[in-house]
Amino acid sequence: MSTADNNKDTDACANCGKGEDGGKSLKACTACKLVKYCSRECQIAHRPQHKKQCKKRAAELYDGKLFKQPPPEHGDCPICFQRMPSLFSGSTYVACCGKLICNGCIHAPVYDHQGNVIAEEKCPFCRTPTPSSEDELLKLIQKRIQEEDGDAMNDMGGYYKNGMYGLPQDYAKALELWRRAADLGHAEACSKIGSAYNYGKGVERDKRKALHYWELAAIRGDASSRYDLGVSDANTGNYGRALKHWMIAVGSGDADSLQIIREMVKIGHATKDDYSRALRSYQEYLNEIKSDQRDKAAIRYKYY
Repeated sequence: MSTADNNKDTDACANCGKGEDGGKSLKACTACKLVKYCSRECQIAHRPQHKKQCKKRAAELYDGKLFKQPPPEHGDCPICFQRMPSLFSGSTYVACCGKLICNGCIHAPVYDHQGNVIAEEKCPFCRTPTPSSEDELLKLIQKRIQEEDGDAMNDMGGYYKNGMYGLPQDYAKALELWRRAADLGHAEACSKIGSAYNYGKGVERDKRKALHYWELAAIRGDASSRYDLGVSDANTGNYGRALKHWMIAVGSGDADSLQIIREMVKIGHATKDDYSRALRSYQEYLNEIKSDQRDKAAIRYKYY
């Protein structure tokens, strides 16, 4: 091993050993962060020696990020301040003010300042009257898209995918909107792009790209993508990684992950303790999202 390699943890170039000005001018390897270089030329020259170690450390860093329990994808409802349900059917996006509101609050009566129920349907957050036509709804969403609202882009992408509200079915347009939302950090949009690549909807089928977008979605808190990643790992025989994905998904409210962990116990790829931990985690999630108001909405509208 060269002197430069021995000094890789100091403020010296890993290739030539230079370390002027206390290493201030050195740039760390962007992939592994383990070594530093004084120039691009030194980084290229050192690459054959460093490649294997770099790849191993970069994978470790990425896994640390990938398998970290993410914050809730949608945070709290802006009205009741309780954790938002992870299922899409547990919340509604309102384009008038660009808020995602839990269905307990969406379907609860709206009162005026004197405590009287308002008969006219209004947004429970900003009190704007509910759109009376599809055209009015689309205009509101278009306005939110112009303001770089990722939720609006995600919803509009879904409308194009399914040909809703008088729009033509257009996978290309849907993907364009989802990509814009994904660039803004929208987890669900990343998940939808991943599914498009996985099933070849609007794009050429590409499993590698599907996994890439599912990983982005999972890191940002999307439980369904986390489930899909677990299935992908299990299909290749990597049950340890699959279980890690499903355990995280259960903590985010994914019932499918809970069920598959139960199945893994039956065939010996998970333990009873694993399933017990999953059950506790899922119950904690249910406790966080439960409210009488949401229960009433669920019974009345059968949303979740």
